[in-house]
Amino acid sequence: MISIIVFGPLLAAIIAGLGNRMIGNVPAKVITTGALFLSAVLSWMTFLPFLGGHGHEVIEPVFTWIKSGTMDVSWELRVDTLTATMLIVITSVSALVHLYSWGYMDEDPDQPRFFAYLSLFTFAMLMLVTANNLLQMFFGWEGVGLASYLLIGFWFKKPSAGAAAIKAFVVNRVGDLGFMMGIFGVYLVFDTIDIPTILEAAPAMAGSTIGFLGHRFDTMTVLCLLLFLGAMGKSAQLGLHTWLPDAMEGPTPVSALIHAATMVTAGVFMVCRLSPLFEQSHVAMSVVTIVGAATCIFAATIGTCQNDIKRVIAYSTCSQLGYMFFAAGVGAYGAAMFHLLTHAFFKALLFLGAGSVIHAMHHEQDMRYYGGLRRHIPITFWTMLLGTLAITGVGIPGTYFGFAGFFSKDAILESAFAAGGHGTGAFFVGCLAALLTSFYSWRLMFLTFWSKPRWEQSEHIQHAVHDAHGHDAHAHDDHHAPAHAHDAHGHHDAHGDGTAGYHPHESPWTMLVPLVLLSVGAVFGGYAFYYSFFGVEEGVRFWAASTLYHNEHLVHAAHEVPKWVKWSPFVVMTTGLIIAWLCYIRHTDWPAKFTAQFYILYDFLLNKWYVDELYDLLFVRPAFWLGKLFWKGGDQGTIDRFGPNGSAALVVAAGRVTRALQSGYLYSYALVMLIGLAAFATWAIMPK
Repeated sequence: MISIIVFGPLLAAIIAGLGNRMIGNVPAKVITTGALFLSAVLSWMTFLPFLGGHGHEVIEPVFTWIKSGTMDVSWELRVDTLTATMLIVITSVSALVHLYSWGYMDEDPDQPRFFAYLSLFTFAMLMLVTANNLLQMFFGWEGVGLASYLLIGFWFKKPSAGAAAIKAFVVNRVGDLGFMMGIFGVYLVFDTIDIPTILEAAPAMAGSTIGFLGHRFDTMTVLCLLLFLGAMGKSAQLGLHTWLPDAMEGPTPVSALIHAATMVTAGVFMVCRLSPLFEQSHVAMSVVTIVGAATCIFAATIGTCQNDIKRVIAYSTCSQLGYMFFAAGVGAYGAAMFHLLTHAFFKALLFLGAGSVIHAMHHEQDMRYYGGLRRHIPITFWTMLLGTLAITGVGIPGTYFGFAGFFSKDAILESAFAAGGHGTGAFFVGCLAALLTSFYSWRLMFLTFWSKPRWEQSEHIQHAVHDAHGHDAHAHDDHHAPAHAHDAHGHHDAHGDGTAGYHPHESPWTMLVPLVLLSVGAVFGGYAFYYSFFGVEEGVRFWAASTLYHNEHLVHAAHEVPKWVKWSPFVVMTTGLIIAWLCYIRHTDWPAKFTAQFYILYDFLLNKWYVDELYDLLFVRPAFWLGKLFWKGGDQGTIDRFGPNGSAALVVAAGRVTRALQSGYLYSYALVMLIGLAAFATWAIMPK
């Protein structure tokens, strides 16, 4: 069954990709979507026994991959509690994204290629989470990198999409270098890359040292930090996060797939999979905690000022990943995986809901040009409202009432406080980030669905209205290659309600069904899985069949924290909601006054802490300057000049001289012969 789950999407991707337009749009969509729904059903069948405490680890051999000296790498599919959890997340979200794409990409001419890329991406992620050795994991790791490059740059005629794809690929290579060095180091130390063998031998290496960069360091610290560098790149942690917001240039279903359940969670999964290794290094755990907490608050501050609806949700993803990492850093791996699960459902819901809004607003993504949409697209509104209630953690402490994020985020914050040390700081940072999360999430909802319509200010909507009146029949935006038909998104509004004659239209059922199904996870996912993932006794049984390190003492302490700790997330969530309501519903002039008063802070956050500009100054420009130096001065000015181009020029010059001598006159040839004989005679009579 596990082989069908993993290789089904690959087979579908091959058929749709190679068949392409020869098999047509509908067959390609049916094959890929059907394969993903089959994988999703089988994944849930695999997961439920673990949820009931009856599951056991399964390792399914595929073939022997590498056998050289002491390196013996077999391709095996490993399924335990941790893998089964990832399987339901990946396949469920991916299947719904496939279905959603039926409507969103309906008029794109390259649908078979798009659906093939989606399925290829899913296969690579499934290979990553079922890996039983680090090299197989690295195969899936690089596979999702390749597939994300193809998906982000799917609209390759759009320059910004191509640039975003390259940026994601290059930034991830930095993290992947650390991951590769970590794998090399693990093999050097343990003489194997088999994950169970490594984790079993890890405690014996505690306290040992290894030579690195000319000095001796703690072995486990060096290995874990190198591996974590790979996780930072893939999961967009502070410093290697810059690719994540730019990935929004891809189609919205791609954003949901990459940011909700797959690529960005690979780093969290890797740390949890290797948690017994990380437990051997206090320094590495501290670094994971600090980086996670810093990313959490950093991304949340930026999200408060963004105007692009997809970028707000993208920075929210970055912030939520920070929660997962600092949970892992304090040893609460179960809480980290719990938040990974719930986050997948409500974040996919928010991204796909944003896509439905963008679809209705004729690809307008600036929230400042929305307003009043709840009456026009009610299903999208209600599902996004449920997603917002989930991500902001609405719930009442001490009761069973709460949305998904309430259970998982509170579990992380309580664990951080219970852990003490760096965890205490992470708790307070996490609470502040929760306040900002509530603020920017409700800001998104209020700007989009409440207040008066501001559509007449949008060039996208004006263009759509002109098309509806027959002024222009061409596609709206080349970068959508082609964009959806204008009359498919809205129609002329004769009511004169100040909306520039444009009336938003609800999305088709293929886009709405995934929203409704994801809403179920956003509402009930927290309570349904809370005790299995984060219970004291239940958690021990649930995680027993996995490599994840389950700290019973920490979990017990997290359940016994003071009441003010349990109520803190509720207080900050409510505070963020009230501030957003005051600014965007009650006193709509407050945001403008605030930005005018604190324009330096506003510009700083609006420009994302100027990290991109700093990287451009420190890395991009010097790299281009160095490349141009070697290109112009080295390649062209030296190698080509004195190499092939110089030789060719010398031959041409010699040919010109020779051609001048070949005049065709007899006396010219006689003169040359006479000169030659004179030269030979002179040489002959010269004394030797």
